[in-house]
Amino acid sequence: MRKAGKTMDRKRYRVLVVDDFLMSRQVFENAVRESEEFELAASLSAAEEAVEYAAKHPVDLAVMDIVMREGMNGLAAARKIRELCPETKLLIVTSMPEVSFISRARQIGVESFWYKEVQEQPILDVMRRTMAGESVYPDSTPVVNLGNAVSTEFTERETEVLRELVDGRSNREIAEKLDITERTVKMHIANMLEKTGFRSRLELAVRARTGGLVIPD
Repeated sequence: MRKAGKTMDRKRYRVLVVDDFLMSRQVFENAVRESEEFELAASLSAAEEAVEYAAKHPVDLAVMDIVMREGMNGLAAARKIRELCPETKLLIVTSMPEVSFISRARQIGVESFWYKEVQEQPILDVMRRTMAGESVYPDSTPVVNLGNAVSTEFTERETEVLRELVDGRSNREIAEKLDITERTVKMHIANMLEKTGFRSRLELAVRARTGGLVIPD
C-alpha cells in the first residue's frame, strides 16, 4: 500500500542536444543532467543526425546550434524536425550575431532562441519556460564591432548588400538579386567602407564573416 503523501514521479522531458563544438555540448549535457525536469535523450554533433534521431525516437525538446562545420545547419534541421515531429519543441542556440537568425527561426516556428555569449538568463530557465508553453526570444541581436563601426550603424539595405558581398557575388550579381542598380550597390559598399575604415571590399567581407555579423548559407 502506498504511503500517504507519496506522489508518483513526474515525467522528465527528453532533450536532444545538437552542437558540433564539444565544449558547448558538454555544457548543455551537464545542465540537463543536473536538472530534475529533464533527461538526456542523445547528444549529437551533426544536424543530419539530429533529424534522423528525432524521426525515430521520442524527443520533447531539441536544443540546436545553428552553425555547423559540415553539412546541414541548425535552422535547416529545425525546419525538418518541425515538419516530421511537430510535437517536439525547438530551442535554437548560437554564439553568432547574424542579424537574420532570429527572424528565420521565427518563420520556421522555433519556440525559443538563446545566445551563448549573452546569457541574460540561464539555459535551464529558457528550457523550462519553453516546455511550459512560452516562446522565449532576445529583444535584439548582440552588438558587434566591425572596424570603426558597430553593427547597429548599418542600414537594413547595407546589411543585405553585405550578405551578398560575403557570399562572393559581384556588384552586378548583387544588383540583380536585390533588384537595385549597380550604382546603388557601389554606393552602399562605399558607405560601409567609410563607416568601418576598411580599405577594400574584400577586407569588409572577410571581417564581417569572421565576426559573425553575416553568415551565408
